[in-house]
Amino acid sequence: MVYMLRFSILGCLLTLFIPSSAQLLGKVGSLLAADRTAARLSATVGPHAALLSVVDENTIFFVPSPVEARSYLNNRPNIPDVLTWKPTFAAVAKSMEWGVTAGPMSFQRVGAVKRYGEYLAVWRRDRKGNWKIDLRATVEHHGRKEEPDLQYIEPDDKDYTRFRTKERIQQRKEIVLQNDQLLSAVLKSNAEVAYGEFVAEDARFYFPWHTPIVGKKNILAFVDKQDIAIEAESLVASRSYSGELAYSYGTAKVATATDQIMCNYVRIWQLQPDFQWRVVIEMLFER
Repeated sequence: MVYMLRFSILGCLLTLFIPSSAQLLGKVGSLLAADRTAARLSATVGPHAALLSVVDENTIFFVPSPVEARSYLNNRPNIPDVLTWKPTFAAVAKSMEWGVTAGPMSFQRVGAVKRYGEYLAVWRRDRKGNWKIDLRATVEHHGRKEEPDLQYIEPDDKDYTRFRTKERIQQRKEIVLQNDQLLSAVLKSNAEVAYGEFVAEDARFYFPWHTPIVGKKNILAFVDKQDIAIEAESLVASRSYSGELAYSYGTAKVATATDQIMCNYVRIWQLQPDFQWRVVIEMLFER
């Protein structure tokens, strides 16, 4: 009887300490677990060790220009003494080799004030099945009072075409780059029209010194209020093996009613049910 009571108490305690990502059913849970594990490592051991644990020779960090992450970290950069983050958005491709996380972060150097922003990370699995960051970018703002609920894109169980040639895989990446170039072209003439056509209904828009703007309606209202005009140059696009998620990045000259900002951008794309590519996340950050 005593043994059963102890077993019951132990079970309850274990339940309390299981990460919430483990309680989240579905494929996206493994990616959230990887991101949250790195965040806990940053809090306990430090940002340098945490970031090193999730990069490899292919990882790119925007700091703010794109650099090879492992070399950057091995040179012991002047990164914050304290860095915290929490994913509030996650998506995983059907092929389970590609995913995205994003959410609020804070960072601080000893003796300085705490600063706030948002991070965006694209992930891929290595040959051992471990999640590693493919690229990571951040944008700074003044902080926010409320933390958003977790939103995630869980892949369906439908099968996908498996391509065997590098040429065909490259062709599929070029389709994403062409969509990115088309969006950039329309942005030059009218940002509202461009985002109205290319942004998903539940998209997130990250803009320097502003908290995230969520939802197509709010994004269009923000673009109109800020009188935003963008000249963007597409540089790189990549795509999950299953094909329904992708990213692109490039440079942008952003003009508002009061300022001009030289930026880099990262866009996360999702193939919609109508077979049109739409942006689900766009992050513009100063360079």
